[in-house]
Amino acid sequence: MKHLEETPWWICDADDENYCAYVDTDSNYFNAEPLLLHLYPGFESFSDEKKDEKLEGVALAYQDIITEHYDNLATDCFNVKQFEWFDRPHWLEMKTECVIRSAYFRATRRYAQWITKQEGIAKETLDIKGLEFMKANFPPILGEFFNDILQQVLKGEEKANIIDQIKVFKKQILGGEIPLAKLGNPTAVKKLEKYSGKSARAGEMFTEILKGAPAPVRAAIRYNDLLRLWQLDKKHNLITMADKVKWIYLKDNPYKIDALAYQQHDIPEKISDFLEAYADRKKVFDSILLNKLEGFFSDLQWSLDLNPYTNALSSFEI
Repeated sequence: MKHLEETPWWICDADDENYCAYVDTDSNYFNAEPLLLHLYPGFESFSDEKKDEKLEGVALAYQDIITEHYDNLATDCFNVKQFEWFDRPHWLEMKTECVIRSAYFRATRRYAQWITKQEGIAKETLDIKGLEFMKANFPPILGEFFNDILQQVLKGEEKANIIDQIKVFKKQILGGEIPLAKLGNPTAVKKLEKYSGKSARAGEMFTEILKGAPAPVRAAIRYNDLLRLWQLDKKHNLITMADKVKWIYLKDNPYKIDALAYQQHDIPEKISDFLEAYADRKKVFDSILLNKLEGFFSDLQWSLDLNPYTNALSSFEI
C-alpha cells in the first residue's frame, strides 16, 4: 500500500505490509492488531470487552476514511460527476459489518470466526462456513469434537490442553467407549452399477469390483455379498443406488473385506457382530479425524510432525 497525500499516517504502514486477512466478494477482513498495539501501548492488558471497543472504534474510523477516498477515486480516476438526481452523499460506502475477536481462514468460503459484535449490536457467536467437519458425509460425533476443539482454539485455549483432549478422545474411540454406530461415515450410494463387475459364480463368494471404485461403493457391494453369502437377503434389503448408508473401514478379516457399508435401520445381527469384531477404529480416527486435525495444526503453525510413525497424535499410548 503506497502512501497517499493527506492520508492519515495510521492507514498505511511504512513497510507496506498487507493486513488484509481475507476477501470474499464485497467483504474485506483486516487484521487490526498491529495498529491497535501501536495506538494503545497497554492494549494487550485490556479486558476483552475493552479490546472489542477499541477495535470497533478503529473500524469505524477506517470506514469513513475509505468512503471518502472512494469519492476521490470515482471523480479523479473514473471522471464520475455528482448529479442533482443522485440523493446519496457518496457513490460507494464502506460499512463495518462485525467485530471479530479471532478467526480461522482455511480457504475461500471455508472459515470460522468468533464474532462479538454484529452491525453495532453486541452478539457473541461462532460463525462457521464450509469447513469439512460440517459436511453431511462426516461422522457427526467426530464433527462435534472438531467443532469443540476449534471453538477452544479461537477462544485462546493452550495447545497442550487441546492435545490432551485429543488423546482422551482417541482413547475413547479405540477403547470402544464410543459406539461403532456413531463412527460410520454417512453417505448416499452412487455409481454402484458402474463399479460392479461379474456376479459371484459357482465356487466364488463375491462380486467383482471394478478398478477405481471408491471406498463407499466397495463397502456397499461387499455388504450385499455378505447378505447373499449368509442367506440374509430374504429378510433384509440389499443396498441399492441412492440408499443412505454408513460405512466403516475393517481390519484384516477372513473375507479380506477392507470396508463394509450398512443401513442403520436394517442391520442383521450377524453383520453387526462382524462389524464389532473387525471394524478398524484406529483407521477411523487416523484417516477421518486425525487427517483434518493435522491440517488444522499446520494452518495454526503449531509444531506437529506429520509422519504417521512419529506424529505426536498418532503415537498416543492408550
